[in-house]
Amino acid sequence: MFTPPQDATLRQVLAHDEDGLLRLVLAPSEPDAPVRGVLIGDEDEDTPHEGCVVLAAGLTRDPAAAARRVRELAGRGATALVLRDTGGAPPPAEIVAAARETGLALLVRAGWADWADAVELVRSACAFAALGSADPPVGDIAGGGLAVLAAETARHCGASITVEDTRFRVLAHSATGPGADSVRRSTILGGKVPDWRVAELRRAGLLHALWSSRDVIHRAAHGEDPERLLVAVRDGGEMLGSIWAAADGDGGFPPEAPEALRRAAEVAVPYLLRHRLRAGSEPRREQHAVRGLLSGEGDRRSHLWSLGFGERTPCAVVVAEQEGSAGPFPERVLQALALRARAHRNGTRYLREHHRLTVLVPVPDGRDRDPAALARDLAALAAAMPDAPVVRVGAGPVVASPLDAAVSAEEARLVVRALRERAARADRADGEPPRHAGPADVRQGVAVLRVLDAVRPLWERHGGPVHDLVAADLAAGGDLVRSLTAYLDAAGDVPRAARRLMLHPNTLRYRLKRVRERFGLDLDDPDTRLIVTLAVRLAAPDDGPERAGR
Repeated sequence: MFTPPQDATLRQVLAHDEDGLLRLVLAPSEPDAPVRGVLIGDEDEDTPHEGCVVLAAGLTRDPAAAARRVRELAGRGATALVLRDTGGAPPPAEIVAAARETGLALLVRAGWADWADAVELVRSACAFAALGSADPPVGDIAGGGLAVLAAETARHCGASITVEDTRFRVLAHSATGPGADSVRRSTILGGKVPDWRVAELRRAGLLHALWSSRDVIHRAAHGEDPERLLVAVRDGGEMLGSIWAAADGDGGFPPEAPEALRRAAEVAVPYLLRHRLRAGSEPRREQHAVRGLLSGEGDRRSHLWSLGFGERTPCAVVVAEQEGSAGPFPERVLQALALRARAHRNGTRYLREHHRLTVLVPVPDGRDRDPAALARDLAALAAAMPDAPVVRVGAGPVVASPLDAAVSAEEARLVVRALRERAARADRADGEPPRHAGPADVRQGVAVLRVLDAVRPLWERHGGPVHDLVAADLAAGGDLVRSLTAYLDAAGDVPRAARRLMLHPNTLRYRLKRVRERFGLDLDDPDTRLIVTLAVRLAAPDDGPERAGR
């Protein structure tokens, strides 16, 4: 359970939620309902509930039992209950009725967020509520943010200030004059402390002192490096970042500088909590929006807003898949492909999955050659990487709006499947089969896959001699199915089919004879050949992600 240093109100928490992490479904009966902590729903029953925001992580799916739990929480003094997102569907009527009856506020967590985000939101809002406003520098910076904090702290300390997170990224800084030392200039320009400087501070033991001390640390001037004061920003025992002060001029720091820096570290806590919340939730929100557009699920216009896409921006989807399903995409390969895709054009977004990378790329000129070029580049990059798996890349058609991205994504996945099937059926004497394509390159293959996907449910419901042949042979190892596939692919040319199977032609003739005699199939009959062709294509293994999920 998280207990804040000072009560906030639910109104303050929601006003602090600039990213839409929590959606209010039912307001509390009390206008300024207090928030005194966050409680996970399945925590010990002896834990105080008074003024708590309860996260329904363990709430039963039985609506009647859940409604009883709502009444129990309200009876124990809880302020609000947060439900997980259910894809835009409203909460069960029983839960809403119980909350309305008891005056308990009801909220829904956004689908892109997790429970940790909800805790961080309340924690950050309560930290802001705990800020005083009477003494400097608090009264001078109220509502001004970290930039004002840095400027006011610089004024009180007579120094140049940087505020950094735990990864030494600069979140705010005071004005930098022409006489600033080279380390400060490179830090400000690069947006973070240079790696060599971090290593130097670590070797000198300064970082260990910073991480372990709760007081202001002094470092004397050395060469070009001016005198510095630094202090950790902490929330309780947790390190959130640090504030660094570099003395301006040769006069050093005024006597009040350490206390001003110490007070600034206290004021910085809620801002660094909010920074961490956004830094952690932003990637998840983006991935949720990309996934929603690619699948056509959820409020697509909200997804567009989250990604900053215009509704009339032409776009296309490119899919890169690892061959086979033995394991996940090697991280180095997936990362290299993702970076290459992101560099292709500003605004490109991608979704990383088990052994698939799906890229949503804006196409300003609306022409298909652009996604096809990206598909070619991704395939070439994967092929050039040592020990990388085979990667096949398909480009979907350009659609007029990201609202229709799911159409392009479906086509791109079909292109990859068509490439995979072409590779499985290829005669190696003809050379290496292609690893990338656009819809026009494999149009017939995609059309066949659509037919097979439509026929599959009907085929699986009905029997017959061909169905019996396929089922029995696959159970015995699949020799007859593979032989029939090669025979039909070769248009009945036994020697050619035998070469592909690496068999003697007489061995293949014997297998075809067994098919005729055992199952009574006349392979010279056109209707029989059609059914057999469909059957062996439906029986062919397809280890792509979309087949594995069926």
